[in-house]
Amino acid sequence: MLYLKNLTYHPAATPTAILKSISLELAPQQMGLIIGPSGSGKSTLLEILAGLANKTAGKLFWREQELSPDHLQQLAGLVFQFPERHFCGNTILEELRLGHPELNKERIDQALAAVGLAHLPLSTPPQSLSGGQQRRLALAVQLIRQPYLLLLDEPTAGLDWSMRRQLISLLAQLKTEWSLLVVSHEPGEMVSIADRCWTLNHGELVAVDPATLMMKQVVVKG
Repeated sequence: MLYLKNLTYHPAATPTAILKSISLELAPQQMGLIIGPSGSGKSTLLEILAGLANKTAGKLFWREQELSPDHLQQLAGLVFQFPERHFCGNTILEELRLGHPELNKERIDQALAAVGLAHLPLSTPPQSLSGGQQRRLALAVQLIRQPYLLLLDEPTAGLDWSMRRQLISLLAQLKTEWSLLVVSHEPGEMVSIADRCWTLNHGELVAVDPATLMMKQVVVKG
């Protein structure tokens, strides 16, 4: 269980807090979806949960243990928006082994199988993959670390409808083993696989029923 209690982020250089007393709970094997416009604090929240930024106030727990930034770096795996821009390896194998030179073939095969890329040769250059395959590889890079919590920043951004649907199907499979927290300004079909939903505006988080969001989308499309 991921539990945030009154998490606040207020850098000294900003007149108001970027995140204001955020509280949420996310159970194991659930997918949480946070929806908000650009600048609402979504990416900042993920960076704090990944241990890349320090909260100003509040507490974070995983299974009743309070977490420090070092704990968070071990607990969570963050997939950035447009992760393909951060690829450094010349091959899939090199990309997966960055920071893990001792990685054995079994772990590599497991990670690639989990994201549906087991059929690709390990010598394939990441930049030659399709957009959807690149997002899958970015997920595999995090799965190699064996995190308990997967954090995804706008995972469907820039993908066409077919690749979006494939990626959403993959996320539905991954949540059977991991807890997922996804942020997006255009949730689209991701609402259909979300167990918990929130909106984030001006740093304030509000819980929303996923079924209500799905009904709103049906009305808009109709």
